[in-house]
Amino acid sequence: MKKLNLSILLLVLALTALNCSVLNTFTNISRLKFKLGNTTNLQLAGVSLDGKRNINDFSSLEALKLSAAFIRGSLPLTFTLFVNAENPNDGTGGYVRTNATINSFPWRLFIDDKETIAGNIGAPVTVPGTGETTVIPLNASVDLIKFFKDKGYEGLLNLALNLTGRGTQPSRLTLFAQPTVHTGLGNIKYPEELKIVSIEYSK
Repeated sequence: MKKLNLSILLLVLALTALNCSVLNTFTNISRLKFKLGNTTNLQLAGVSLDGKRNINDFSSLEALKLSAAFIRGSLPLTFTLFVNAENPNDGTGGYVRTNATINSFPWRLFIDDKETIAGNIGAPVTVPGTGETTVIPLNASVDLIKFFKDKGYEGLLNLALNLTGRGTQPSRLTLFAQPTVHTGLGNIKYPEELKIVSIEYSK
């Protein structure tokens, strides 16, 4: 009888420890924060937008190339969007120092409140528990005519220029993502998508 009671006690203690471990793991994962960074390497139909602020900054040859692409009905914009990830689990404030490895990061991109493209990371990204920012690059390619044809030729050019952050009216980017993080308990997928913007870190 005593052996049975001891076994039950050990089982209860083991389950309690497991539950605490699971709870701590979920708590640490939930503290990860994400925020949109800048965009780089923007090209519109093969024309670099580097250093350009308005339509007049395009050369005659570049303008000809862009107008020809518009007439053909395709104006692809390619760029890299950086997501800043912060892992505050640095061992302070009563939290265990924990590194987080993001194995999957399926995302959907909204431009000016309009859903456009979706994608994922190409390789796992580790966010160290140091309180510092880790940058996650997302490669994007959006055919602006497909989603914003009603803006017309000049409107599309201005939209692309605004995405550089140097235009007259910066375009609003919003990212929805549902990360999967590797832990000692296996891969854990966020229960719902996070809304990631450039104003503040996701909570």
